[in-house]
Amino acid sequence: MAKTNRTKLFTEFPPVTTEQWEAAITADLKGADYERKLVWRTGEGFNVRPYYRAENLEGLKFLGTQAGEFPYVRGTKKDNKWRVFQTVKVEDPKQANAEALKLLNAGVDSLGFEIASEEFTAADLDTLLAGIVIPAVELTFGGKKTGHVAELVLAKVEKDGIAKDDVHVNFNIDPVVKKLSSKGCFCHGDGAHCFGKIAALIKKSADYKHVRVVTVNGQIFSNSGSTIVEELAFTLSAGHDYIVRLMDEGLTVDEIARKLRFSMAVTSNYFMEMAKFRAARMLWANIVKGYNPEKECSCKMFTHAETSAWNQTVYDPYVNMLRGTTEAMSASIAGVHSLEVLPFDHAFEAPTDFSKRIAHNVELILKHEAHFDQVVDPAGGSYYIENLTESIANEAWKLFLEIEDKGGYIKAYEDGYIVERVKASAANKDKNIATRRQSLLGANQFPNFNEVADKSICECVVERPEAEGNVLVPYRGAMAFEAMRMHVDRCGKQPKAFMLTCGNLAMARARAQFSCNFFACAGIKVMDNTFFKSVEDGVKAALESKAEIVVVCASDDDYAEVAPKVKELLGGKAILVVAGAPACTPELEAQGITNFINVKSNVLETLKFYLKEMGI
Repeated sequence: MAKTNRTKLFTEFPPVTTEQWEAAITADLKGADYERKLVWRTGEGFNVRPYYRAENLEGLKFLGTQAGEFPYVRGTKKDNKWRVFQTVKVEDPKQANAEALKLLNAGVDSLGFEIASEEFTAADLDTLLAGIVIPAVELTFGGKKTGHVAELVLAKVEKDGIAKDDVHVNFNIDPVVKKLSSKGCFCHGDGAHCFGKIAALIKKSADYKHVRVVTVNGQIFSNSGSTIVEELAFTLSAGHDYIVRLMDEGLTVDEIARKLRFSMAVTSNYFMEMAKFRAARMLWANIVKGYNPEKECSCKMFTHAETSAWNQTVYDPYVNMLRGTTEAMSASIAGVHSLEVLPFDHAFEAPTDFSKRIAHNVELILKHEAHFDQVVDPAGGSYYIENLTESIANEAWKLFLEIEDKGGYIKAYEDGYIVERVKASAANKDKNIATRRQSLLGANQFPNFNEVADKSICECVVERPEAEGNVLVPYRGAMAFEAMRMHVDRCGKQPKAFMLTCGNLAMARARAQFSCNFFACAGIKVMDNTFFKSVEDGVKAALESKAEIVVVCASDDDYAEVAPKVKELLGGKAILVVAGAPACTPELEAQGITNFINVKSNVLETLKFYLKEMGI
């Protein structure tokens, strides 16, 4: 037998200590502040280092377990098979059935039926499920009167004689989050009747191992602007309230936990989302464990993921395909039970057959071509991901305990705490988008210069919804920019911004590119120019273009001489803007030059100002 070669790789490279890395970094910074330059302060409330090493794993108590082992950080099962989920709206059961069969033949194996009618009958259910082999697919029912639909479904599977272990069905019953967040109240009176009905349904489905009665809709928080930590903490808190309230109805923790399903959004924060789902499983396992369940498997978190609706854009909508792809990668690597990729046109129209096909094909490619389902928890062991998991878990747990101190999720919500927290986080995100600290491609950064919104798109899809009272209001981060741009698209005239490039060529081109991106975000037609040899030539061309805005693009050293000359030659026939923040700004302002754009500008408010100046 050949001797096994145990020689370590790269032995010719001596180990480098952390002290040596830090010394090299300090030297490269040349006196710059380490914390400000290299340490990222996340919106979730913790710092992220520029690099991580094996020593950063010391003290992480959850390390060392495998997938399928408590506390399930690495997954609740020993494989990474997830279900490809897609939603079907049920207005006409026959049409919905045709669509469902088409999706099943296209690779979808988890269908979500959103019932539109409050008069849904057993006959409607038979029509809806005609030709669908129930043991071969997972079904989720939501929409109107879901409790009533649940009764119909259980009656049907019993009537059809389907083996109970072959039934994989979920119900989107969620008064604690879904109803409370949209209406400000979750049940009549003290909620006893509401939880009593849920308890009765849990008892009725007790012998169905794969039937989940309650879905905790945590994606509502993310789509209303919350942070990742807030979404996780609020979702866990709501799940805990279900345990407390349903135990009051006489159920055991084992009976309840096995009937809960958790749904959360997955955003484009790639690594953070992986860590969120890993932290979620660990925290939920410990919450359930605190009630001493008879079986450890009751501690497993059953998770569904849905790609973010918050960061979808109406302009340049095909970018949404890319967002959905990276988000699907995060969720699949994190190990979720099922995943829905929202169609790229979800934000502005009823999804087309094309957009729905692209959406589920993202998952099929991840499975059948990229083989993401062949590896369990591929992020496990990564110094960075493991530390993110720990940080998110710590912050979410702190917030969870804070909510418990306030009396639990329902009490905290009714007191306005949840909405107040989410609104504050949303306002911070809005500010970051307005100032481009957070990019939404096609909206506040790198817009398609030639794009004009299709007239078939209703302006209502870019108007941020408002609601009075203690309710969460889902919206999209791009809405403020989109509303401004659509207003310009449909105002009846095309405003223009002319780039007057002169002085230092390299700086002139760089600032022209910046300025083109800046003004195009408002739908203003940008007129770029390579270079003008003289200011006179540039101003002449600008006046001939009849542009309402003229942007001077030069170097800081050029502006003291160039900008006043341009102002004089323009003679007030256009709005003069200087690209940059030159040291001579006070001197230029003293000469009546007051418009400047740079990387620190509030892009949204600045563009609104110029549109107002142009009478738009």
